[in-house]
Amino acid sequence: MKLNLKRPLAFFDLETTGVNVASDRIVEISILKAMPDGTEEIKTLRINPGIPIPLESSLVHGIYDEDIKHEPTFKQVGEELARFLDDCDLAGYNSNRFDIPVLMEEFLRNGIDFDIENRKFVDVQNIFHQMEQRTLKAAYLFYCGKNIENAHSAEADIKATYEVLKAQIAKYENVEWEDKKGEKSKPVQNNIEALHKFTNLNKPVDFAARLVYNEDGLEVINFGKHKGRPVEEVFQAEPSYYNWMLNGDFPLYTKRCLEKIWNRMNAKKEQLKNEKQSLNAKSSPVNPNKVKEEIKPINNDMLDQLKMKFGK
Repeated sequence: MKLNLKRPLAFFDLETTGVNVASDRIVEISILKAMPDGTEEIKTLRINPGIPIPLESSLVHGIYDEDIKHEPTFKQVGEELARFLDDCDLAGYNSNRFDIPVLMEEFLRNGIDFDIENRKFVDVQNIFHQMEQRTLKAAYLFYCGKNIENAHSAEADIKATYEVLKAQIAKYENVEWEDKKGEKSKPVQNNIEALHKFTNLNKPVDFAARLVYNEDGLEVINFGKHKGRPVEEVFQAEPSYYNWMLNGDFPLYTKRCLEKIWNRMNAKKEQLKNEKQSLNAKSSPVNPNKVKEEIKPINNDMLDQLKMKFGK
């Protein structure tokens, strides 16, 4: 099956030093870029994370410190990756909750501009979990009837993910699905916008899902004592909460989203303040007696000063 694409769709998978989005680093990235014309391009890079790879992580993906000690750092390859992903929508397996947040952390950490505002995100795992509830290995066997060769290799996993998505579309394109509210639809379509909508049902603001959009489109806190409350409402009532999150162990992209909301909130407050001052100035009556008092009559002293100034 050929995907119906309006622009390139980049499937990517990361192998990392661990699973902490804020502090762990990429050791391998593999990208399969599916083009609208049906052609494909693959780029796989090993990356020196600059920190030791824990043994438990190496036992999973098979990459050890010795394997990447001579590889480039993310700072050295980041610009190349940003160019390769330019104008691409992004796809992966569990990519919304892990791969995209980790990739964004690396770009931000190294000062590399990578805008994701106008991209679509297709998380193949979300389609699978919402339709079948399985893992990538089971998904590949279930949809494609094959076992993954060299599992936990970034390139093998991403090729499997690409095949799984195409098989999912073929299987579910006309299948009716019912959401938690009882509303029925056929969400799995050969259409990236529809897949983006279906695989982002929880509407995260920051991918780490510390902030999500509610039904009214407002950013709300998604954890802790303020869970479910609008972010601006929390910041208005408890400004110190903003400082706590900004200085806490949260992903850099979460902090960027917080700063954006904080600045927007303060800009609105400043605008309301200026509008109020302008309204007060217009509504304040002018006292004609005060104006008369401020206009002093010309006297001889004033005339003498003018003569001295202009030499007449």
